[in-house]
Amino acid sequence: MSDRKPATSATTVANARILETLPFADGTDVENARRGLISESTGKITNADGQVVWDLDRWNFLDGAAPDTANPSLWRQGRLASIAGVFEVTEGVYQVRGYDLSVTSFLRTDSGWIVVDPLLTLETMEAAFAAVKEHVDDRPVVGVIYTHSHVDHFGGVRAVVSDDDVTSGRVRIVAPVDFMTEAISENVMLGNAMSRRSSYMYGNLVGWDPRGGLGAGLGQLTSSGTITLVPPTDIVSETGQELTIDGLRIQFQHTPGAEAPAELCFYLPAFKALCMAEIATHTLHNVYTLRGAKIRDSLAWSRHINDAVRLWCDDASVVFSSHHWPTWGNANIVRFMKGQRDLYRYLHDETLRLANHGYNHTEIAEILELPDGIAESFANRGYYGSVNHNVKAIYVYYLGWFDGNPANLHPLPPVETARKTVEYMGGTEAVLAKARHDYDNGEYRWVAQAVNHVVFADPDNDDAKQLQADTLEQLGYQAESGPWRDFYLSGAKELRDGVTVAPTPTTVSADTVTAMTTEMLLDYLGVRLNGPKAAHKEWAFNLNLTGPDEKYVLEVGNGVLNYTRDTIVNAPTATISCARSAIDAVLLGRTTLADQVGSGAITVDGDRDAFTEFLGLLDEFDFWFDIVTP
Repeated sequence: MSDRKPATSATTVANARILETLPFADGTDVENARRGLISESTGKITNADGQVVWDLDRWNFLDGAAPDTANPSLWRQGRLASIAGVFEVTEGVYQVRGYDLSVTSFLRTDSGWIVVDPLLTLETMEAAFAAVKEHVDDRPVVGVIYTHSHVDHFGGVRAVVSDDDVTSGRVRIVAPVDFMTEAISENVMLGNAMSRRSSYMYGNLVGWDPRGGLGAGLGQLTSSGTITLVPPTDIVSETGQELTIDGLRIQFQHTPGAEAPAELCFYLPAFKALCMAEIATHTLHNVYTLRGAKIRDSLAWSRHINDAVRLWCDDASVVFSSHHWPTWGNANIVRFMKGQRDLYRYLHDETLRLANHGYNHTEIAEILELPDGIAESFANRGYYGSVNHNVKAIYVYYLGWFDGNPANLHPLPPVETARKTVEYMGGTEAVLAKARHDYDNGEYRWVAQAVNHVVFADPDNDDAKQLQADTLEQLGYQAESGPWRDFYLSGAKELRDGVTVAPTPTTVSADTVTAMTTEMLLDYLGVRLNGPKAAHKEWAFNLNLTGPDEKYVLEVGNGVLNYTRDTIVNAPTATISCARSAIDAVLLGRTTLADQVGSGAITVDGDRDAFTEFLGLLDEFDFWFDIVTP
């Protein structure tokens, strides 16, 4: 993009230093990322309306040596992760890589395929399945395995399975215990905020070139197609559980609470192939993801990997995951797995050790460095997570946001803090003058902090926004983490151009809403209820549902929605009777309450206006809220 600046001398020096610290001459990953390639893929994937949801050629610029505007370690990772095509992992196990943020795998059974993690969206998974049928074998899908509850591992499932396939028993869908609860709660309860922040995390708006996005480190980007979901038929709840699907024996490991709240890994004895889902990949992962999610348990993470080493690594010939490329050879597998294990254990134990010495999360993040034996492996580099923000997350996981200093117990909110800070610093012009001097000296971290105060104190000050944009840009050019680069560059773009509205996938999709239990749906309505507006309302509604047959009392009072199952009130404000699908249609915006009542799909006995008013108090969330300005 034309408004992007070149790398400064400070950024050029910082990126050149990376070339001296890592073993770039080691070509093992380069060889492994192309090993088993059956057919390389190019071109674009579109939806039914002809809109591009994935561009396989977007990353062609990632060629040759890294430019000054890119951390050479992240540039290398982007080149490897963007190799797209159909691959043979080992006899009977195939992958399609480079078609989405995640990787989908195909396991050959007696008569069909078991699909592992059907990507993020319907359209990319359709293309991936078509590639397998063309270049490997056209056989039916007999099973699906969701390794965990993140949307990029189930969203494309309807490309390979229908409701009839499942109800007829032709296809079994395997998932870890609590999969549905975690998949829906993450993608619906806070889906709007997470998705907005994801637009920064994956650089959806910054473009893709040497001064733009290089990829997310875990994969290149998230596709922008249709998210689907089909509930599982088989649940894995403990390590050692086995299933045989169409002749293929699968041994499972239950790995909850680490990379995802609900997750599983598995081993295929017939193929000597170990699938580590997303808990062992070619990057330091996120203990805390910058898009926002529950903080993960780094100690449990390390233990899960250690258990997998104990259970299967003496026998395995290949380990593959739902991101990146496999690792072959028993000695290499053990080295890779133990390196990943020790990575999360070191971060955990050192963070707690330093916390017990009295350091807070910011201080620990500056002090803690990985030992060479961990840090010099490319698989342990912070392409997706980072040592800095993971350490802060581990501290907060155990000790919370408060660092013990009472000065930090009740600070002013951001705008008021900014105004007083700028006042104390001598006013806007004085701050900008000092900041420009520090920018010229390459002190970008401090300039970003200082000028952020000016932006929040005086959001119409264009000089401040332009300097902040320039500063964030240089920090992005230096970042080894793909999400850090994307956050910095997205912030810079928004400061220069304002909020840019673009197509985004909706996590509150028809499949996720209809897959919710009624309790989950009512909890979501409680999140949407505008508390201040509802504070003086008092209503009690009897809700009688069919499909499934359920009865609830909904009570609105003190600005909250409470519900009780299998009971009624004798003198309700109104009684609402309908099929669950009729309520879903209203909440999805496909129709209105008035239309549903008019058609007889919903009957309301009593004060219909009160129920209409209640629905009117449910907030709609604006996706494009401000992030880098107040």
